[in-house]
Amino acid sequence: MITIRNASLSDIDQLSKLFDEYRIFYLVESDLPGAKAFLSERIKNKDSEIFVAVKNAKFLVGFVQLYPLFSSTRLKRLWLLNDLYVSPGSRGQNISVMLIDKAKELSRQTNSAGLILETAKSNIIGNKLYPRTDFVLDEEHNFYSWENGGLSELKKQA
Repeated sequence: MITIRNASLSDIDQLSKLFDEYRIFYLVESDLPGAKAFLSERIKNKDSEIFVAVKNAKFLVGFVQLYPLFSSTRLKRLWLLNDLYVSPGSRGQNISVMLIDKAKELSRQTNSAGLILETAKSNIIGNKLYPRTDFVLDEEHNFYSWENGGLSELKKQA
């Protein structure tokens, strides 16, 4: 049986392992102590909302993490669905959909404008999942990013 609930500091060991797996999926080097510190800080400071999928009331098998933003044009809060992950052994059981449904519930409870997310074009599973859960691909806007100390900064210094 799978239940979805808010993460707490008592979940940090299991949650950190899942978060580390998630980061490895995105080709980032494993850093379990860093994952634990990062998530502990998010939970303590209430910087994000983290929901966990719990199997048989004790094993964490997935999570979703959302960060609050604000939409100036809508004059409302907006939630960034930044992280979604289900362990490989628990996939195919609609756990991702359950986590997304919980994120939608948060959006409704906080009277926000909605949820936004981005995923890599190569994330085949995610790119099939999100439209299935009523997310709409925005093909009208360009997405830009800037990284402090990133490539554009190095070019300027050269």
